[in-house]
Parts: sequence; structure tokens; C-alpha cells
Amino acid sequence: MFTTGQWIFAALFFIGFVIAMYFAYGRDKSLHQKVYKGSYKVLIAFLFFILLLFVIKVTIKH
Repeated sequence: MFTTGQWIFAALFFIGFVIAMYFAYGRDKSLHQKVYKGSYKVLIAFLFFILLLFVIKVTIKH
């Protein structure tokens, strides 16, 4: 399906991307803590909503 060269390129691209994101986030860490304070509450609410939809689907199916 994929050649060896494509796998090598994908691996190197992924490693390079992760390194670039690490440095980019590290530079903006203090800004993120100030601006996005409390954003974890939105994530928890979103995950709860998805879980609720799943429970409703399972309940209605049976």
C-alpha cells in the first residue's frame, strides 16, 4: 500500500511536526495560561455532551 520511502517521509514529518509544536507551545505557554484560563471546563462539558448523546442512542436502541 505504501512504499518504504513514504513511510520514512511520514515518520520524519511527524517527528519534525511534534518538535515544532513543542517549541511553539513552549514559547506561548505563559500567554496560554493567562488567556485560556478555565478552558478545561468547556472540554469537560463537550465530553459530557458526547457521552450523553451516546447514552441516549444506546437507550433508544434497546
